[in-house]
Amino acid sequence: MQKFCRLAIAVSIAVSSVLVNASEKKVEDIPIPILAPEEQHATSSKRITAQFTRAHYKQVKMDDSLSKQIFDRYIKQLDYARNVFIQADIDKFTKYRLDFDTVISRGKLDEAYEIYNVNLKRRLERYEYALSLLEKPFDFTLDESYNFDREDAAWPKDKAELDELWRLKVKYDALNLTLAGKEWKKVAEVLGKRYRYAIKRLKQSESEDVFQIVMNSFARVVEPHTSYLSPRNAERFQMEMNLSLEGIGAVLRAEEDYTVIQSVVSGGPADKSKELKPKDRIVGVAQAKEEFVDVIGWRLDDVVELIKGPKGTQVRLQILSGESDDEANIKTVSIIRDTIKLEDRAAKSEVYYEIPGDKTSKKLGVINIPSFYNNLSRDVKVELKKLNDENVEGVIVDLRGNGGGSLTEATLLTGLFIDKGPVVQVRNGANRIEVNSDRDGISYYKGPLTVMVDRYSASASEIFSAAIQDYGRGVIIGEHTFGKGTVQQHRGLGRVYDLYEKPFGSIQFTIAKFYRINGGSTQHRGVLPDISFPSAIDPEDWGESKEENALPWDKIPKAEYTKLNELSSDFAYLQSLHDQRIMENTEFNYLLDDIKTYKAEKDDKTVSLNLAIRKEKREKNKAKQLIRVNERLVRLGKEKVKSLDDDLPDELDELDPFLDEAAKITFDLVSLGRMAKK
Repeated sequence: MQKFCRLAIAVSIAVSSVLVNASEKKVEDIPIPILAPEEQHATSSKRITAQFTRAHYKQVKMDDSLSKQIFDRYIKQLDYARNVFIQADIDKFTKYRLDFDTVISRGKLDEAYEIYNVNLKRRLERYEYALSLLEKPFDFTLDESYNFDREDAAWPKDKAELDELWRLKVKYDALNLTLAGKEWKKVAEVLGKRYRYAIKRLKQSESEDVFQIVMNSFARVVEPHTSYLSPRNAERFQMEMNLSLEGIGAVLRAEEDYTVIQSVVSGGPADKSKELKPKDRIVGVAQAKEEFVDVIGWRLDDVVELIKGPKGTQVRLQILSGESDDEANIKTVSIIRDTIKLEDRAAKSEVYYEIPGDKTSKKLGVINIPSFYNNLSRDVKVELKKLNDENVEGVIVDLRGNGGGSLTEATLLTGLFIDKGPVVQVRNGANRIEVNSDRDGISYYKGPLTVMVDRYSASASEIFSAAIQDYGRGVIIGEHTFGKGTVQQHRGLGRVYDLYEKPFGSIQFTIAKFYRINGGSTQHRGVLPDISFPSAIDPEDWGESKEENALPWDKIPKAEYTKLNELSSDFAYLQSLHDQRIMENTEFNYLLDDIKTYKAEKDDKTVSLNLAIRKEKREKNKAKQLIRVNERLVRLGKEKVKSLDDDLPDELDELDPFLDEAAKITFDLVSLGRMAKK
């Protein structure tokens, strides 16, 4: 009801009377809003322009070239799949393409709102058409296919072509539900609710929604880590609620019609479930034993409202894997909501025995670091003392999935493994370079060291890994890292003297870049591991390399430092032992087989709409997974299962072939007699 009231103020008193009574009317009876800029938006737009052009690390010039980019990005944000507008709409909008620099810098946003209002109308037409298609079942025996990636496709030339695109889209949605075992009546019911809710969302659109898209279109053509936050999102940011607001310890983002898990907070309820991972999509939410609510197409804010809740209560999620579009593969995950405690996110260590369960065998220390939180180095110092007391022969620092955090802690953590010296260089927009160094003259661990990274390791993780690599202090193992080498600042747009009725949002913008002590930036290139694990993802298809308008890689003069060891001569030997092992390792052979399949299929952006073909593929995949599960069970000395639906032992979830192989590499390093101190 609050949303309705806010919208009423933005539109008119007449519309307000309709919306206040919306609960008594059908969705079809509520008119679609005609949105216009609010009073504070012009001022906010001017302040954003001033900040980006004066204080951003990147030189920002408001001109026709930038205007074209903002316009194109705005249109893309409104119709990412090119299935809402037709070519005639685009032709009409093109007259504004050179105006968007002026639109934003002067706060004259009427043209942007005009385009958005057309988009609302077109989306309403699309969902109404989608509902009309549910009047009779689809024929799933035809050899038709659905193209799920139309980002670079031509705009539909007319309504007939648009209707055909949506017929295939609705058929695709219906087939996924059919594969999940639903009869047509239930399929039509679920999709009807989904499309009617989408219409309801359209009719609840607010002026701030438009402003947010316009400003982020501006921000993202400047640089991918620059953004505008609406007042609601700014409040969340300031409260650091993204760690616990959802109640499950997961950071969520909107991607097309889906709510996607961006990251899972280590130690939180989602992490402890062991069933959620980045890129998974939340397609349904249920409270305890209540029925699931289909949330495909929902606003992110509304999905968050469903997921969050009091500590100790249960929420159930229907999860569609990030690697699958088949709703027959949806799994249900039950989570007890909780708040995220600092101790749950703290670094932890364990002793890894060369022969599992045999405490007389050789041993290593493994320190898992989920993020670079305040006082991380203090906690790791404690863990290192424990491991030194255990007389471990080497230490593995596990930074997989670590998206970064405190720059200060990255410097202090590096200092635990070196006596003293520079760790990272930071250059600001005025080309001034500051060197962050460790100066205590003490190493808290002097033995063999390896660092595990993956493609999710970013920012502070890359600073630490790069410093260890540049000093020759240890061996970096895993995947090419993300490649984020920039520093952001958060700033509110409101002023104490503002007298506007509604609040201002805030912005994040880049103010500096990180550089390794060897002079190279971690931006774009990330950290290339010394020993690489097989990966399905090529570095250029992931991370900063994939971001549009990302700042380029460059270099500055190297800092003054003395290399501790020259390990490069050992890498070929370590790599050869690793390569030989993975050829004989069943888990890595599974991975290599999956990589081969992924690369063969990744360029095919279509999916069959033939029920028999889809069923055959699904059964083939399930049979393949069942074979693997039973092979694992045999290796664990367990009984085989007949179906993936059977109860599977917890030991399967604890398998970590990457850590096992990293341990073998570390033992190889130990056997070389290399102490990582000069």
